[in-house]
Amino acid sequence: MIGYLVGEVLFSDGKELIIKTNDGIGYQIYMSGLLVEGSLAEVFVSHVFKDAGQELFGFETLREKKLFELLCSVKGVGPKSAYSLISALGSETIIQSVQLENKKVLTKAPGVGAKAAAQICLDLGDKIQRVQMYSGQNQTMTTHAPISLGQQTEMDTSIQSSSLAMMNEPILEEAIMACKELGFKEDLVMPMAKKILSENEIKKAEQLVHLVLKEV
Repeated sequence: MIGYLVGEVLFSDGKELIIKTNDGIGYQIYMSGLLVEGSLAEVFVSHVFKDAGQELFGFETLREKKLFELLCSVKGVGPKSAYSLISALGSETIIQSVQLENKKVLTKAPGVGAKAAAQICLDLGDKIQRVQMYSGQNQTMTTHAPISLGQQTEMDTSIQSSSLAMMNEPILEEAIMACKELGFKEDLVMPMAKKILSENEIKKAEQLVHLVLKEV
């Protein structure tokens, strides 16, 4: 059973990933988030066996992988629904929602209705805490060409800052919405979220939610 892969990224479109390991084998994996083609990546994998064949689901952290497998144990929740939950909400939001029995947040994931959300809270209420013992640290590595700061002009820096702000805006909006669904007021979490965004490289809303929840 495959649980972890390291190799070169041959293809990544935000939904699927093809990674070639040192033995020359290319593995096709369901994985949200774009990775740089040609870079080196480490991916935690859940190997799902079905009557129609086998599927690999990829995750950035061990915590996400373990949460996915726990969600798949819930009656009526299949691998696609479980993966949709993690991709849409992130592990921290799901854990918080189950602990608070906030079913409404869970239904925001595509394919997850009120019945499934209620079943998740019922089945995982006393199990969800065990997922937190696993590392939530981002284990996915991508390599990029280094930027020569000495060659940057003031205009370059301004353009980069503007582009970064535009990229962060949807992440900020999604994270604030998730925090509000968890019961936190916008005027409390917004300043924290903006400060965290300015000081850290945030690629996903769930990363931002996790860091905000650590501050409140």
